[in-house]
Parts: sequence; C-alpha cells; structure tokens
Amino acid sequence: MLICLAQKYRCGSVAASPFSDGDLLGKFYITTPIYYVNDKPHIGHAYTTIAADVLARWHRLRGDDVFFLTGTDEHGEKIAAAAQKAGKTPKEFVDSIVPAFKNVWQKLDISNDFFIRTTDEQHERIVPLVIDKIAKSGDIYKGMYTGWYCVPDESFWTELQLVDGKCPECHREVKLVQEESYFFRLSRYQDKLLQFYKTHPGFLSPKYRSKEIINRVKDGLKDLSITRTTLKWGVAFPQDKKHVLYVWVEALCNYITALDYPDGQKFKTFWPADVHLVGKEINWFHSVIWPAMLFSAGIEPPKMVFAHGWWTMDGQKMSKSLGNVVDPIEMADKYSVDAFRYALLREMPLGDDGDFSEKTMVTRLNNELAAELGNLLNRTLTIAERYEGKVAGKPELSEALDVKKIDSLMEGLDTFGALNEIFAFIKAANKYVNDKEPWKLKGDELGHVLYNLLEATRIIGILVTPFMPGTGEKIAAQLGVPQGTLGDCKFGAFAGKPKKGELLFKKFVNASGKTHAH
Repeated sequence: MLICLAQKYRCGSVAASPFSDGDLLGKFYITTPIYYVNDKPHIGHAYTTIAADVLARWHRLRGDDVFFLTGTDEHGEKIAAAAQKAGKTPKEFVDSIVPAFKNVWQKLDISNDFFIRTTDEQHERIVPLVIDKIAKSGDIYKGMYTGWYCVPDESFWTELQLVDGKCPECHREVKLVQEESYFFRLSRYQDKLLQFYKTHPGFLSPKYRSKEIINRVKDGLKDLSITRTTLKWGVAFPQDKKHVLYVWVEALCNYITALDYPDGQKFKTFWPADVHLVGKEINWFHSVIWPAMLFSAGIEPPKMVFAHGWWTMDGQKMSKSLGNVVDPIEMADKYSVDAFRYALLREMPLGDDGDFSEKTMVTRLNNELAAELGNLLNRTLTIAERYEGKVAGKPELSEALDVKKIDSLMEGLDTFGALNEIFAFIKAANKYVNDKEPWKLKGDELGHVLYNLLEATRIIGILVTPFMPGTGEKIAAQLGVPQGTLGDCKFGAFAGKPKKGELLFKKFVNASGKTHAH
C-alpha cells in the first residue's frame, strides 16, 4: 500500500495564482466571431473556437473572472437567399442550422459562457440603442450608395479594390448596387484610429498584421453605407424603418448586446473585451469599423483584436469542390476530441497560416500524446502500484518547470510556445525516469524518485487541462488528486491515491491516418 504525506491542495471555482496573494487577478472577456449559418461548421470555425476556449480555460485556471462568448450571425442577403433555396423562411432556416454549431461546440468540449444569436430578442432590442448613440453624435446621414457588393462575403468594394472585376477576398462575382442608404461617417475617425493604434500598440495583434491595417487607414477612409432598402431580413434601422441595417454593422454589436449593454452587470464587469479572436479575413471590420463605431457611440473599444491565419489541407486551399474540407466532428470521433484539439494548436503559432495534415496529426498523437504524455503517466502509476513505502524527497524535477514562463506565454496568446514549454517538462520527466531507473531501486531511494514523478504528473495534468480538458481530468483521477489550479503547479507533498486506469491515448497502427486505432 502506498503511504503519502498529507497535504491539501487548494481547489474550487476560484483559482489562486502562484504569482499573487491568491485573490482574483481580474476579469477576462474573450470572443470568437459569430459564425455565419449558411453552412455547417468546419475546421476554421473549430480552430478559432478551440483557441478561444483554451485561453478562457487558462484564465479560469489563473483565477480570473472569465466570460467567453461565441455565437451565430443570422441576418443578411446570403441567409435570405439560402433560406429561399431551401424552401424555408429565413428564421426557419437559421433555426435548423444553429443546432449544428451548438452540437459541435459541445462535442469539442467548448466551455463558452454564452451563445449569442443575432435573432435573439436582446440583440435585436439593443442594436438600435447603439445606432441611436451614433446618430446623436452626428455620424449618420442619408445619401445614395453606388458600389460593388459581394454577396458571399457580405462586403462592399470600390472599383479600385476589385481584382479582375471580382471580390478581392473570395474572387467571386460582385454586383453593382445603387440605392438610397444611410451612411456612417467612418472618414471622421481616420486620425483618431491612427492615434489609438499608436497609443495602444497591442490592439492590432499579432504585431506583424498591424502594418497592413495602419497603411490602409492612412490611405484614407470612406464613409460606410450601413443600411439597405432592398434587404428585408435583418434588424430595422431605428431612424427609418424602411431601411434594414447592413449585416456587418449590426453583427459587430453582438459583443456588447451579449453583455446586456448599457446597464447590465455583465457589461459593467467585462467590457471592454480583452480579446476579439478573429480570422484575418475579417480583421478590417474588427480593427477599423468596430472601434470607429464605438468611438462614435461613446463606448470604450476592446483591448485587442487578434487576427489568426488560415488553414490549408496538405498544401491546398480547402474547398468543397476539391473534397478536402476537414470535418471537426469526424476528426474528433476518429482520433478523440483532445487529440484533435491538441493537433490544431500544436501545429503552428496562433497568428500564422497552417497546413492540416492527417498524417502529421497521427504522428503527433503517436509520438507526443501516447509515447510522451501517456507513457509518463503509465510508467509512474505502474511504479506506484508496486511500491509500499513513504513517498517523499527533494523536488529535483522542479528545476525543469517554469510555470511563470508558461503563464507569460499564455498571457501573450502564444499557445504554441506554451505547449512547447509544457512538453519540454514532460520530456524532462521521462528522461528522469530513464536516468534514475526506478525499477532497480528500493526503499527511500525509490520513494524519492516516485515522489518527483507523481508531483510532476500531477502538475502536468493541470497544465494540459485548458488544451485537453478530458485528459487533465483523467490524469487527476488516476493520480487520485483534485484537478487543481495554476496555484497548485508547484511541488509539495503528494497527497493522492494513485490507481492506474486506461491509457490516455492509443497509438495508431501507422502514421497515414487511414487505419484504426488499437
């Protein structure tokens, strides 16, 4: 029977940071874009949402008061056209699609605090309040709009911006639109935006994306058409009910309507957002139009817009016609939810473009999750089951662990770097096993080595939890300890009751990803 020195670890809903006095460190509000419901969720949606979930979970681990928002964008011409094609009303159509998003996020262990729909009563009620504030600032006027409109992207372009007469983003056909419209005086905020970028250098993130936005703003901002008379599926323009709000202007407001702006307690607690995590293709809307709207409405802008890259599949752009669109549910069912989550965040830094390869994913599953992490836990528990002495000693492995560095990387949204550090510690623990050869030891010597391994795996279980929630839970259960918080990521006296369970990860027969696991 294993004899453990008793020590209780702090646990509960409020985490204690190892870098503070144990009080809550502050609030953390993170958002994904609200996803357009014209199709089912794909790897791009999954990547953004998983990354946001990891950051939200990490901040909960630290002790921050966290609000994590995701949701769906359900208005606009594209939705109306898709609904008509399906023989449904727009509301019937979006109601039929939204459950697919909710089901995927549940499947992928997403811990969002709220799911906003732009057809929600609170959203449709609050958006006009924001528009009224902008109007009272003198920033809305009536005019005639003429321009090129891309229906799939819900985007407007000037003649100069078109590429070969097509949308510069998706390269599809655009149509010339001419109609009465209300405009937002975006041009008024050119200098204010440039000054804001200068005084808030972290707003445009990652930093290498800032130059493109700044140069484009310097080139001059044109006033933005924000209403349509030909479109009926959307939120009515409060100053003229014959007009419907441009979907992007309305949709951006979700980040505050979800908080019950202007008087809700959530708005008072969590705004401004700490991170708007978005794909780089919608960076302009979030980094230019959104803060300008907020300036006009007298609302503080978010602290950061972080624009991540795009995924390709084996070097090719993903598309339905090529048949290479990655289905997140299929990947999660085939390899496990945690393996899929890990693979997406392990492949490249958050801001970069990445290439998804099922072969690479299987290689990582075999060589890192199974051979490194899973094997460490299995070896440790095998030794613990055979040992009947006292588990105690000097924390030799603590020198290989730098929790403060990992936390700093996560604060900077460097999930890739943080995983590198965590797995460097896992490798150090495995090397420790090989060097110490505990199968040759007895008595206090074995108890000392086992102490280091048990404490190391307990801490690893905490550190991997935001990335792989189910794995963190399994590690804690097999060690017989509470899951713990970031404040518990330091060597103490091991107080668990280890009992080996099933392997964390099963290897695949080969790295092609085409065969079954065993």
